[in-house]
Amino acid sequence: MDTALFNKLHKINYLAAELDALYHQAALKLGMPDSVMCVLYAIHDNGEKCLLSEIYKQSGVSRQTVNSAVRKLEREGIVYLEKYKGRAKMVCLTDQGRQYADRTIVRLFHAEIGTLETWTSEEIDTHIALTEKYISAFKDQLKTL
Repeated sequence: MDTALFNKLHKINYLAAELDALYHQAALKLGMPDSVMCVLYAIHDNGEKCLLSEIYKQSGVSRQTVNSAVRKLEREGIVYLEKYKGRAKMVCLTDQGRQYADRTIVRLFHAEIGTLETWTSEEIDTHIALTEKYISAFKDQLKTL
């Protein structure tokens, strides 16, 4: 194995873990479990409601964990479920949920936007393009496992 490439992989993995840790730190500062933050983030990112299946896809969190977080948010009056098409369900913010999101998730979005505002448009586009390229190539590599 190429040592230089291995060292670069190590750095990439370290940075990914550090980013995950920052989002965990954000959840702690916002006073919520990571899974709840992921659910609310997906809902806010899609407007005030989001298909449950989209939350699974966007969050990268297991279905069981997402379902537990949604049930917790339902009990707290933050979200409610409504039927969509077939067995699909939409997770929607309540009025209380919108206020809660404004105090929490919206602040996280502002922190992320503030971070991106320190980059040039070209840097953002390059980051997106390289991340998409890495993910695509990694998906191809996973097929060979």
